[in-house]
Formats: sequence, C-alpha cells, structure tokens
Amino acid sequence: MTQKKTPDFEQAARRAEALRSEIAQHNHRYYVLDAPVVSDAEYDRLMNELIGIEQAHPDLVTPESPTQRVGAQPLAAFGSLRHTVPMRSLGNAFDPEDIQAFDKRVSDLLAGAGMLAPGGQVEYVAELKFDGLAVSLRYEQGRLTRAATRGDGQTGEDITSNIRTLRSVPLKLIGRYPDVLEVRGEVLMNRADFERLNQAQQARGEKVFVNPRNAAAGSLRQLDPRITATRPLRFFAYGWGEIRLVNRGQVELFLQEAGDADMPCDTHAGMLEWFESLGLPVSAERKVVRGADGMLGFYAAVGAGRAGLPFDIDGVVYKVNELAAQEVLGYVARAPRYAIAHKFPAQEETTLLLGIDVQVGRTGAITPVARLKPVFVGGVTVTNATLHNDDEIRRKDVRIGDTVVVRRAGDVIPEIVGPVLELRPPDAALFVMPSHCPVCGSAIERPEDEAISRCTGGLFCAAQRKQSLTHAAGRKALDIEGLGEKLVDQLVESGRVKSIADLFTLTAEEVAAYDRMGRKSAENLVAALEAARKPPLGRLLYALGIRHVGESTARDLALRFGSIEAVMAADEAALLQVNDVGPVVAGSILRFFAEQHNRDVVEALSRAGVHAVPPEAPSGNNQRLAGRTLVLTGTMPNWTRDEATRHILAAGGKVSGSVSKKTAYVVAGEDAGSKLAKAQELGVPVLDEQGLKALLDMAD
Repeated sequence: MTQKKTPDFEQAARRAEALRSEIAQHNHRYYVLDAPVVSDAEYDRLMNELIGIEQAHPDLVTPESPTQRVGAQPLAAFGSLRHTVPMRSLGNAFDPEDIQAFDKRVSDLLAGAGMLAPGGQVEYVAELKFDGLAVSLRYEQGRLTRAATRGDGQTGEDITSNIRTLRSVPLKLIGRYPDVLEVRGEVLMNRADFERLNQAQQARGEKVFVNPRNAAAGSLRQLDPRITATRPLRFFAYGWGEIRLVNRGQVELFLQEAGDADMPCDTHAGMLEWFESLGLPVSAERKVVRGADGMLGFYAAVGAGRAGLPFDIDGVVYKVNELAAQEVLGYVARAPRYAIAHKFPAQEETTLLLGIDVQVGRTGAITPVARLKPVFVGGVTVTNATLHNDDEIRRKDVRIGDTVVVRRAGDVIPEIVGPVLELRPPDAALFVMPSHCPVCGSAIERPEDEAISRCTGGLFCAAQRKQSLTHAAGRKALDIEGLGEKLVDQLVESGRVKSIADLFTLTAEEVAAYDRMGRKSAENLVAALEAARKPPLGRLLYALGIRHVGESTARDLALRFGSIEAVMAADEAALLQVNDVGPVVAGSILRFFAEQHNRDVVEALSRAGVHAVPPEAPSGNNQRLAGRTLVLTGTMPNWTRDEATRHILAAGGKVSGSVSKKTAYVVAGEDAGSKLAKAQELGVPVLDEQGLKALLDMAD
C-alpha cells in the first residue's frame, strides 16, 4: 500500500534523498578516488540513518539506494544477454619490434587516408591491461539496467544482480549523460583484499582462491548475489559499446552541448575523462603518447612500477587516440586495427621436477605431465606442467630429478622451458613412455608419422569414457543439458555408465541418488536425454568422437550416406567421395568402426531408442546449389551460421571451413576475417546475407 504523503513523509523523503546523495559521494571518494573524507564510524552513522528511514517508509526505497547493494535473492542459473555492440578482443604483442610494426601499419593506413602528415606521429592512449574479468554495463536514462560478461563476444552471462553489489559501480550516473550508454571495463580484486578474503575463507574451512583474478571471476559468477556483495570487487571502465540519444540524434551533438573542452568526444582520452565526470571509475594509470617510442616508454615505466600497483596486470594496451582515425582503421577478424595489447614477458622460476606422469585424453592421446615441487609463478602456484609428448621431452633433455625452469607462457599456461644442467644430479632419470595405459591397462601405441602416443582401449578406457561422454553431451553433439563433468565422473566411477548408450537407460530415481543431484535436476536430465533420442545423423556421428571427424565432416558424412549403418559399411573408396575427407580421415573412420566395441555401442544406442534423423535430401527446386561449395565467415545480421548452413545443405550445396579455388562463394558477415581476405586473393565471389538469400531464391 502506498503511504499517504503527510508532512512527516515529505520531510523523510527529503532527508532520504540527501543521505543517498551524501553516501554516494562518500562511496565514490572511497572506492573510486581512494580519498575518503569521513571516518568509518561517520559513514556507518549515515547509512544506519538511511536504513531507519527506509524501514519506516518502504515507499522511499529506490533501486539506486546504497542500502540495496546487499544483493538480491539467489538465481537458479545465469541468463544470457546479447551485446548490442560486440565485445572484441585485442591482438597481442610481445616484443618492441611488434610495437614498431603496429605503429608503422597504423601510420601507413592513416597517411594513405589523408589523416596523417608525412613524417607525422600517431597519438595513442596507453593504459593498463588489467588481469580481471571483462564486463559490459548498460545505463539507460543514467540508471544501471543490466550487466553482462564478455562471453563469446556476442553474448554474455547476465550478471546484473551481482554487479549492483559493487560499490565502485555507480547505480546512477551524475552530470549529463545520453539515453543509452554501454560501458566496457574490468572487474578485479586488489591483492591485499585477495589475501584477506583467502584468510577468511581458510578460517571458515572453505575453498581458498588461487589468485586475485580467479577470486574476482568466482565472486562475480556467484548465483547468490548476497555472496558477491561480501567480496571486495572493484571496477575500472576503459571503453564503450552502444551510445545513443533516442530523441536528439548523434551523441556528438550531446557531448558538444554538454561542455566542449570539459567533455571532449573526438578522442579516446576525452571519452575516459567524460566517464570520470559521470562518476565512473577510470584508472589514473594512463597517458597520451606519440609513436612507437612513446608506447615503449610507457611500457617500460609501468613494468618498473608493476609490483607497486595494488592489483595485478599482465601488460599494457595502446589505442589510437583520435576516434575518427579508429573508424578509418576498423577491424580485422575479431580485433580492432587501432589497438593492441603489449604483454609482459612470461614470468619464470626454477623448481624440482619430481616425476613425470601421463594423462589419457578423450581420443586416447597420452600426454606426459611434469609433477613439480610447488612454485609460485606469474601469480599462481604451479604443481604440474605439460610436456606435450615424448619427442618434446627428448628435445629439451628433461630428466626426473632435474632443476627446471618453469614459465607461464602469456601468464596463463605453465610450461617447462628446460633443465638447469649445472644442477643436474647424478641419478637424474630419463623418462620412458609406459607400454600400457595407466587407467585401463590397454597397450599404448604410437601411430606411424605421429608425435602422439595413444591408448588402444577406446571406450573401454575409463579416462576416455569420461571425456567421450562429456563430448557426446556437448551442444554441438547430442546437446544433453545437465550432464556436467561432475555427474559424468560419478556415473563412470560407479560403473553405471560404460558407454553413451547407457546414458539413455538412466532413470530419474537413479540420477537423483548421486551427489548434488536433486529430484528436479534428475528429472530435467532425463527429459533432456529423451529429447536427444532423435538427433540429426551428423550430430550423432560427431558425438561418437571419431578422431579427425569434426562437426562439418560429420555433417558431410550424413549427407553422403544417409544412415549410420551405411557409414559403418563404407569402404575407403566410398569415404573418399565425401567432401573434405582424405586418406587420413577415411583411415580414422575405418579404424573406429573396425573395433567391435564401437560397433556394439552403436547397436546399444539403437536398442536404447536412439535413432538418428537422416538429413533431408535436396530435390526439385532445392537443387540450386547442387555441386557448389560455400564458405561462411563472420556474423550475419539475421541468420546464425547453423541456419545458413541448413539452408545451403537443403539446396544441395556444401559448406566448407576453408577457402580454395574450388569454392563457389564466400558468404561474409560482420567481423569477417582471413577467409574473406583469402577469397579476395583468389577471386572467389563474395556474398552478404541478402546475396545468399537471393542465391537461394529466398530474398526478402
């Protein structure tokens, strides 16, 4: 019930608004400017007064009130949000020569466009490359309405409830703002806050986090926003997506009216200053520089002071400052031509190589893995590192007992650079690849002309079985929602599921008995299995995990043979008639179906009621693309790639992943990359979505 607006109510409303404004200013000074002007006790007094007013007058509570940052009710799962403007990644540079080459490319392009005088230097904004989680915040009429992770660049997870708990993120912008503003930036955690969080986690007997980035990502992706609200997360803005004035035309007009020099809109640096004027946090560690020398000077200065920063970074970023120049430079593939990330060298440490184990992959690949004496490298404690294969171990001359140099390449993947030979002990032992699989005991063989050794156990091997089931349940295969790795582990380890076919005999009662599986989750999984009993033939072939058979090849096999029995009966000559199937792929298919246990799985699937749906044979007027091969690249405005592929196949055409002289057409959408360039180089005709529809006689 709405409260009557008595004089007391009006007075309370004015006081609440004043308190909200004052607390917001204190939050900004504390979390953004790092310059508080009141004590914690005074801040708490103001907050408690506001809480008291809102409790007495519930109608006065607003979504932007600082009291609402405690977090909403837990979510069942994250929804998805499509980015209005894609969130693109950056190309990487590692050496001074890379930066000089980048500067030359930019200078040449701008000079060619008449935007740079001969001998002139390009102006760049140099910023920190934060080691956190990229997010996009959307403000409408100045109010935060939604937030999403980067995701795949096109679609991210809806983390609005969680972002609202971050005190460095304004719930309402100040000053003059457009009708719609999408702000891109990074969520991270200071190292000191990270240490305190881990101490608290340990005291409660809960999981500790590996590094600040891991802690930030885990905190932001909590289904319970009330947990996120307790985590010391921070946000820094560095870019934007959509900026729109619904009723007033171009944003440039708005910015010019809003204050000329105080709010410039023709440079990247100006946009960051504008963000600050709106109350958005922007890192002060940024600088406008000129040319390659300016960029490298900033890089050196930041590198020297890196340890003194309160948070982790893994490099710096350079962006052409002039926005008009950014527009001219445009994009290549999914990265802008006007920006580049300059990564710091991988951090290295030495430690002892205690032993070498082997891991078994989904296709039976045997990968040697080094067991290391724990060492802190690049912000994480490393205990294992891949050694890739037997040849790599021999090439690096790594032996058990060696002191080895460990590096995190690109600050991500631990690898062994090599041994410190001066410290090699007399009893350092050579690694010998085991002759039998450590999981199932089957023989390990190394196929001729291959660097990888493999377990021959196939679906008998529990290690391969787990990964095969996870692969089969994937979105591009049988798309069995709810069958995650944890449940697969339990199903295999209990002996209940030995092959894909066994999945389709599960009951809700059985599934509900497993760890972390409630009745509703079990029923949902069984419903997903029921929906997967009639998969397209191509998806079923892909789900089997045949080596070298990706989704495109599986689809081509389905089109050529029409049934799984026909694929199983095909000889090499028949297989070689399939698009993109050569001797290696054909041999892999033949070996797979020569194994009786694989044929048994196919038969068991049929007995369990799994019957593949054959692709529709092109006929009549649908033969428009018969015998023609098309390549898809980039993002189309209306059709997904799967939809476009389905229409092409229905018209008798083929879809390939690579461009050659035999390609009939390349269909290019937004962010088309190297395939478009290859088509232009070979003179292959290029179509957009409308051109494809016209070709299919489906034009709007």
